[in-house]
Amino acid sequence: MTNVSPKLRLEIEDLYARYAALLDEGPLDQWPSLYFESGSYRAVTAENVKRGWALALILCESRAAIEDRVYAIANLSMTIPRRIRHVISGFIVEPERDAWKVSANFAMFETVEGQQTVCFAAGRYHDVVARDTNGSLRFREKLSICDGALIRNSLVYPL
Repeated sequence: MTNVSPKLRLEIEDLYARYAALLDEGPLDQWPSLYFESGSYRAVTAENVKRGWALALILCESRAAIEDRVYAIANLSMTIPRRIRHVISGFIVEPERDAWKVSANFAMFETVEGQQTVCFAAGRYHDVVARDTNGSLRFREKLSICDGALIRNSLVYPL
């Protein structure tokens, strides 16, 4: 594991904190701003990764596709009211040319109105983060790998 400066580590952890806050509290329409125009988001299962299968639970190959996902969540999905909580920890940061490979554990909890809170999914992120022309960190690639092969309900919200 390569050491990175404490300042950079805090910046990266802040990017992930904003990621979780936008997904959990909103406004959801600002979530795509954390990605480069060519940034990608994929959610896959560990089983598919292990077997070398390309099948993704969610696949967004550009920021425009991520924006389409937000539109679908906000305007087309019919779900019971729920609260989502992301918990992210165990960061490992590795320099890579003009970017950083970042991996971290995640757990996503869901509370459906009137029901007990459950762990919706848990796994590991394998991401590529870089600076944009303004010096802000953004995701070039975000890969969410779920430990379990099954998701409780349909996967609507990003992991």
